[in-house]
Amino acid sequence: MERRRLLTLAAAGMALPGVLCAQGNWPDRPIRIIVPWPPGGSTDTIARLFQPRLAAVLGQPVVIENRGGASGSIGAAEAARAAPDGSTWLFQYDNEAPNQTLMRLGYRTLEALAPVTLVATGPLVMVAHHSTPFRSFQEVVAAARREPDRWNYGSSGVGGLAHISTTLLQQQGGFRLTHVPYRGGGPAVTAAVAGEVPLFMTNVVIVSQHIRAGTLRPLGVTTAAPTRHVPGSMPFAEQGFAGFAAPTWWAMFGRAGTPEPILRRMHAAMAQVLREPEVQSRIEEQGCDIVASSPEECGRFVAAEIERWGAVIRDNGIRADS
Repeated sequence: MERRRLLTLAAAGMALPGVLCAQGNWPDRPIRIIVPWPPGGSTDTIARLFQPRLAAVLGQPVVIENRGGASGSIGAAEAARAAPDGSTWLFQYDNEAPNQTLMRLGYRTLEALAPVTLVATGPLVMVAHHSTPFRSFQEVVAAARREPDRWNYGSSGVGGLAHISTTLLQQQGGFRLTHVPYRGGGPAVTAAVAGEVPLFMTNVVIVSQHIRAGTLRPLGVTTAAPTRHVPGSMPFAEQGFAGFAAPTWWAMFGRAGTPEPILRRMHAAMAQVLREPEVQSRIEEQGCDIVASSPEECGRFVAAEIERWGAVIRDNGIRADS
């Protein structure tokens, strides 16, 4: 009996040497986190807030690699092709859910990627440049009804949650704005602050300082109830768009097939870092709320988001070029 057990273990070790080594030795090299957006956006900002402490907890350098393009799908596709050895991870934004329906991708999120944790959620906010006449979202709606397509709004890219949620607002309210997509939140916020677009739908993370400075004026948020992150700004659900809600989110993924001990170790490290008061406060002061979910909760959440926004996209005929 003992001989058979030893032979079985030996065979397993020959078949899966990486699994056995990973349990005790991972991480044994620098870790790469792909952020599929340019520098300066919310995903990049949040990743760089937890990066130093994650490196300290894991005992290896953690390198953030910005691979922007195609609404976050280029970097995500690279992560989906990575070796499942724990050396490459993906820190992704809410675009991952609508991308599954809007775009022709070479991977399916929950088949190619392993959820690690839902890091945070937060509101999207519609802001107006201070030079515009708008003091409320109702004024935007009235102006857009009078002159359809005259007023532009920016977003971080075609097919993202900011784009789709604004499309839904237009459909529910019977008005039209012209969408101006940018290649990520960094370029988009630069354009919004410069007044290149009068309106900007975005997460709060990259505009909170500009709201406080008075450069950008908040007109409404996508949470179902008022949020502490944009004081005094009413939800769209309370501005004539009953039932409207579209919170944004950020999540960490590994490569599907990564040995379970590595996934558990990364989850434990992320949970530890996100519990640290300094990390938590620095992230939340950007305009979002720490979640730090389990992998199972993260997987269920992402699956529900893919289904929810996929149905909205199909039902409303939203296209990647709309």
